[in-house]
Amino acid sequence: MMIDQKNTTLVLGLGNDILGDDAIGLLAAREIKNKFPDKVDVVEAAVSGFEIMEILEGYESVLLLDAVVTKLHPPGSILELSKEQFENVVAISPHYMGLPDVFRYAEKMKIPFPKQIRIIAMEIEPPYEIIEGLSEPVQKSLPKFIEKGSSILSELLHNNSTK
Repeated sequence: MMIDQKNTTLVLGLGNDILGDDAIGLLAAREIKNKFPDKVDVVEAAVSGFEIMEILEGYESVLLLDAVVTKLHPPGSILELSKEQFENVVAISPHYMGLPDVFRYAEKMKIPFPKQIRIIAMEIEPPYEIIEGLSEPVQKSLPKFIEKGSSILSELLHNNSTK
């Protein structure tokens, strides 16, 4: 996937919009794009592992938005994970498969990779059926998810501008 990089910060919305709640990362990325026009690059993708490495390469900072199934929280719960915390999490989203390995590989191969990676995820029920639209608890939490992502994005942009 080729990215026309214009900025140093990326918002990566992960998901699949025909799997119901799994679309939460895509929907949030679309809304955040409208709040930060021309300040960040926004990519929506249904990819995992090394395909994500191609997308992240060259950015200083990235905000990942996705749905997860941990079964530790009720659907609609918003979780914030740092890259370090994430490396200790079992693949709770199909998009994360092999991602800790990707981080280590990029570091080992000296691939220009974001120094700041923030992950915001929303707990969902397992998305095993093809259905459009969000469940009630996820739909209800979408504005808070967007607000949390926007707040973190403001931090990332501030950190990049003070370097």
